[in-house]
Amino acid sequence: MKRTIALLLSLVMITAMSSCSSSGSSENCSSSEQVQTTEPVKAPEPVQLKNKMTDNELQFVEKHELTLLDKFEKPSTDPNAEHKVSVEFMTIDLDEWRASLEENRAEMDDEQYSKALENIQKAEESGGEYRIPKCTLVDGYMLLLRVPYEDPFYDGGTITFDITQCNENGEPEAKTYSFDTFDEYMEFLKKNAAELLGYTDEETETTIFQMRLANEALKNGTYETLPEGSVDFTDDSMSLSKVFHNHRSDWEYDRDAVEAIKDSVDEISIYDDELGEEFTVHVTLPPDYDENKTYPVFFLTDGIWRFGNCPELRKCMENGEAAPVILASLYYSYDVTDPDQEMRFVDLVLNRKELLDFITDNLMPYLCENYNIDCGNSTLYGHSDGGVFTHYALFNSDKYDNQPFGHYIIGSPAFWGLFHNDKKEYVLNDYDYFDRNEKLNKTVFLCAGSLEDPDYAHYYREGDDTTLEGVAKLKERLEAHGADLTYKLYESHHYQFIPEMLIEYLKQTYPC
Repeated sequence: MKRTIALLLSLVMITAMSSCSSSGSSENCSSSEQVQTTEPVKAPEPVQLKNKMTDNELQFVEKHELTLLDKFEKPSTDPNAEHKVSVEFMTIDLDEWRASLEENRAEMDDEQYSKALENIQKAEESGGEYRIPKCTLVDGYMLLLRVPYEDPFYDGGTITFDITQCNENGEPEAKTYSFDTFDEYMEFLKKNAAELLGYTDEETETTIFQMRLANEALKNGTYETLPEGSVDFTDDSMSLSKVFHNHRSDWEYDRDAVEAIKDSVDEISIYDDELGEEFTVHVTLPPDYDENKTYPVFFLTDGIWRFGNCPELRKCMENGEAAPVILASLYYSYDVTDPDQEMRFVDLVLNRKELLDFITDNLMPYLCENYNIDCGNSTLYGHSDGGVFTHYALFNSDKYDNQPFGHYIIGSPAFWGLFHNDKKEYVLNDYDYFDRNEKLNKTVFLCAGSLEDPDYAHYYREGDDTTLEGVAKLKERLEAHGADLTYKLYESHHYQFIPEMLIEYLKQTYPC
């Protein structure tokens, strides 16, 4: 008798509390230059944002407690250790099964149809109840792949399963594999799991070890039965995929400092269809947060580094040095690693339109639905490639119905990286913003490190501006158009000034 094994792959997504202005004292600033031009633009009245998330995106969004500090232990593959197999079963309604079988008859060959019909008949003869494992766990971890004896009618015969992959045209294509024995099946996975499923060697070894334990336990009945509905499928700590692809260690933060504020941090997992990526958002609420009051958002890109600044920023609020604001930081999900910052460059620079769509029409409206936010007085921050992004976001903001930000921080924009892939003239004309608008009704904080030009000199191409040259020209353009601009050079290299700058900006823009 044949058994079709489905591969279950884990899928890798107002009462204002401050009188806010762009001005403030610079007595304690270590800068080589600071200029503010024109009178500050009065922040617009709070606005409502329309959430444009798709149904697919809505089903993946989830707000939960902070998991950044969670520790993920890899499961043991010691054959001499004690192991436990646990199974949660689900009961199949035979009438519904038979109806579904007939409904999908055209999509099945004769052998598949006959096999399914035979199983229904056997279940009816055995008492009219058909129970199959909904989830099999080994030592508390969910199996990544199913095993033959998860089928109550499997008798040790041929094992057949399909793997669906995208072909060269991007279309799903299923390929069937068959094996005479379980050992042959395991040997196939050992040799091909990396190519077919993207597994690491360690992931493959652990999966095969656990599949052997589970298959034997299901065959012999030596497993623990879990109550139906007791397994939380959203618990990442049970997912082998999340354990083996857990890159929380890449994040830069002071563990003790984050531990101290963790009860004030909400963590949001959110997926974007346009970018095809899942993101992690950390929302740090201010001291004495009151859900009936309205707060600006200080939105930080590059959350892998900038969430680490949130404890200190929040401490400024605790000490009365700044008014209460909501801190929000954005980065990829914890199963993503980007050591060479290639994904970061692609999304902040090359896919900057899609990222702006996501933040403007999906993420910020979702945050507004969960927190009372003063969008007109909120700030969007970006540095380096993020500065390229905030420059784009500022000068394309007029194209959106949603207006989630009134203030923009453009830090050390690496325009020279953008020029490798885009039209220089269009960027240096600020995306034709002033051809469409007479005036910029947002405030801008433009900053850089006075010592940073040599940091990336090997990337500059002949004829392109250095970082500081690009910043200086942007300053000139903003001043020429009478923008509400604060400009500052810090005595620093490329990124070392950021923590100081964020604190200074918070105190000056959101004074107590």
